[in-house]
Amino acid sequence: MARRLTQRDIARMAGVSQATVSLVLNNRRDGNVRIAPETRAQVLEVIRKTGYVANPIARRLHDRRNRILGVFTYEAVFPSTRANFYQPFLEGIEERAEDVGCDLLLFTSAKAAGARRRIFSDDSRVRLADGSLLLGRTVDRDDLAQLLAEGIPYVSIGRRDDAGGPVPHVGADYRTAVRDLVDRAVALGHRGFAYVGPGAGAESSADRLQGFHEAVAAHGVQGVHVQTARLDQLREVGVTAVLTEEVSDGAAIVLAGRARGLSVPGDLAVLSLGAATRPAPDDVALTGFRIPRREMGRRAVQALTEVLEHGTTPQELLPCKFVEGATLGAPRL
Repeated sequence: MARRLTQRDIARMAGVSQATVSLVLNNRRDGNVRIAPETRAQVLEVIRKTGYVANPIARRLHDRRNRILGVFTYEAVFPSTRANFYQPFLEGIEERAEDVGCDLLLFTSAKAAGARRRIFSDDSRVRLADGSLLLGRTVDRDDLAQLLAEGIPYVSIGRRDDAGGPVPHVGADYRTAVRDLVDRAVALGHRGFAYVGPGAGAESSADRLQGFHEAVAAHGVQGVHVQTARLDQLREVGVTAVLTEEVSDGAAIVLAGRARGLSVPGDLAVLSLGAATRPAPDDVALTGFRIPRREMGRRAVQALTEVLEHGTTPQELLPCKFVEGATLGAPRL
């Protein structure tokens, strides 16, 4: 019977120390020691060839050591004015985690750098979980790069640009959703459009703005981008349809237009590009789209199980659902 391979054997074949093999197998760091990506890859290749273990993730699943999925949020969610925004994500996460038989660990002890939390700190507990879900309008690029470099399994809820490598994510297809709104408005006769919001900073904002630019270019209509809406200025340049990143901004434009005697949607159409992150009036039924937040939470858990079981890098965008509302109609000629 062949002798069972040991970590010392793997270290000898990979040309590294036994301590390095241990760090790679356990997906962790020892103090300030970091494993270079090429060294990690070399150790994992020896492990794969010898059959010692497929990879550290498979080992953890085989041992069923934790069955814990971490949830890291870059902003506080309880209590918060954004609680209603995050709640559907968390509900979806909980539902799917129950389906796959995992417990959830909400990381709340991360030290904040200014107003922002960071995953990695001296007392970071992210490695307690088999893998983690990241939730936040924006995420720290250095955190993503370190997660990738150290081989710590995770999935971002929300599309993310590469951070030293492809980032596994489940997001919303904002580009298509925004293009659909512009298509609908153009079909009704609108030819002057304004996009209100940053359109940058977060991938979700950039995707929305890109969809806007693509749509107005495809139709050959006017499209302006402003950070904040000044109704008089927009009207002066012939804008009849306004798209707002933030629901509260859209509601404010509707109320301001009505206060000036404008008909909404007759004189001005107002379209909302998602869910409210700030308090907004309940009596303004904005036309727009709905972000599939609950389903994104569910799909993110499923994607994380795929990362854990197969070492893949899932990237998925879910469609947004059109909301009829009462603020889109044919413009008055």
